[in-house]
Amino acid sequence: MKGINIFLADGFEDMEALGTNDVLRRGGIDVKLISMNESTEVKSSRGVVINADTTFGKTDRRSNGTCTSDIMIFPGGMPGTKNLAENEELINIMKTHYASGGSVAAICAAPGLVLGQLGEELRDVEFTCFDGFQATPSEFGARFIPRPAIRCGRIVTGRSAGHAVSFGLAILEMISGKEAAEKVAFSLYLQTEQ
Repeated sequence: MKGINIFLADGFEDMEALGTNDVLRRGGIDVKLISMNESTEVKSSRGVVINADTTFGKTDRRSNGTCTSDIMIFPGGMPGTKNLAENEELINIMKTHYASGGSVAAICAAPGLVLGQLGEELRDVEFTCFDGFQATPSEFGARFIPRPAIRCGRIVTGRSAGHAVSFGLAILEMISGKEAAEKVAFSLYLQTEQ
């Protein structure tokens, strides 16, 4: 799947989706919010209704020509993560996307419930997630490390809502390099020196 896309199902975690979106857009990235509903309206786990850029049904799902800078991003939140994980078509597209050279990113419960479905592709991958969701990736040989965000090859994972900015910065660094991520971190006053 081409482009940089954040997938939103009803019950997504506000900070993890919108914080990541904000960091990437501050970094000049053309990121799309994709509603898994028939309409562009999606309701967060905190009851906030947002209007996504488009719907999953209207996306181009082909993976030919997919590269590292094409990223499928999955926020956590309940029942949003469960809704993403149970969408067979989305999971099949993620698997094809990753096998074709694309990147994936997930935060909170999503590394376990969504990325965990990559199975053997997770062998030797270092990852983080919300406590209690590390079992499935670990079963396939991934190594859980409780850090704010981790990039391991073409996989970026984040720990929780409190680390959404770190997660977004890790994705931005993968796309545009360390200097671009540091510039955004500086603009957010996360770094006091450039």
